[in-house]
Amino acid sequence: MKIESLKIKNYKVFKDVNMENIPNFAVFLGKNGVGKTTFFDVFGFLHDCLVGNVNSALSRRGGFREVISRDQEGNIEFEIKFRPSENEPLTTYELSIGLGERSLPIVKHEVLRLRRGQKGAPWKVLEFFGGEGYAAEGELNSYEDVKLAERKMQKLESPDILAIKGLGQFKEFAAIASFRKMIEDWYVADLKVDSARERHESGYSERLSRTGDNLSDVAKYIYDNYPEVLKSIIEKMTERVPGVSNVEAKTTEDGYVVLKFQNGIFKNPFAAKFVSDGTIKMFTYLVLLNDPEKHALLCVEEPENQLYPELLEILAEEFSTYAAYEGQVFVSTHSPDFLNAVGLDSIFVLEKKDGFTVINKASDNELAYSLYKAGDLPGALWKQKILTGSRQ
Repeated sequence: MKIESLKIKNYKVFKDVNMENIPNFAVFLGKNGVGKTTFFDVFGFLHDCLVGNVNSALSRRGGFREVISRDQEGNIEFEIKFRPSENEPLTTYELSIGLGERSLPIVKHEVLRLRRGQKGAPWKVLEFFGGEGYAAEGELNSYEDVKLAERKMQKLESPDILAIKGLGQFKEFAAIASFRKMIEDWYVADLKVDSARERHESGYSERLSRTGDNLSDVAKYIYDNYPEVLKSIIEKMTERVPGVSNVEAKTTEDGYVVLKFQNGIFKNPFAAKFVSDGTIKMFTYLVLLNDPEKHALLCVEEPENQLYPELLEILAEEFSTYAAYEGQVFVSTHSPDFLNAVGLDSIFVLEKKDGFTVINKASDNELAYSLYKAGDLPGALWKQKILTGSRQ
């Protein structure tokens, strides 16, 4: 899946944001407090709305009044334009959330549209207002005869449930189910190094959790089912992290799974709790990026934390490779070293304007663009504060 454009209206610091031509690998810059975490939370919020409902997702963030942009009336709105794959049509998803009866949050309007090529009006596969609406039935895998699909009136159990959740569970709504699955597959990282390094009671985990607290279980799953993948991860660790010659996920006699890192100098391996934060974090990223089942979208905040500068360029290359062949990657960073491995066309800058945050492409800054073309690296432009401020 590739998100091509994104509109955000009245979501916290984002009063009115419109991003277009988003690349597969996008890097977000901004001073502290400008809204980088909030930007990633947009994807977390939509994911939470789908997994639970709108009310529960808002409650986790303090409620509707805390989420809607300060002093704004109306609804919280999102529009996402994306392609499920390169050869599939442009799809648009629109969501408007507001207050209904008794001032409870509801889905005011929800639309899913498909369009073949760049011309012609999109066709609504789904349109709901307050829990009621129409949805197209049928496989629609070719999208050639989408206009001939039968649309029937449907009613959800509650007006705070997304229609793509309720209808996306049924095979007769194939196009809706496909989009639902993609949102469920978004990975918004909130990695906790201390949780990742601890031993855990032996369990079964195929994919890394948002915090990475099941890292040892996932490593063991990959070892048991995809040994060649774990071998590749270990080879990358030995190339990139000095002293690491092997990594094992072992089940102890008392039923716990622990990670053990082998240092080539010593005979016996070290338990994960004795190795550095940077080593654990690099291993976690490599496990995430080499998951046999790839995520459609990865959102990673400030990967430079706990990593020494020499690793950042390598990590940026890993993210870029993933974005080129597997799925879209969004990264926020403050690190000049990380930025030096990224093209200016991939960088977006978040800045405050009149109390709210705007997002601009770094390449639209004429001074920055001319200096970049002359040979300056993005990290240097960031350190010199050339990437921030109004467009030149």
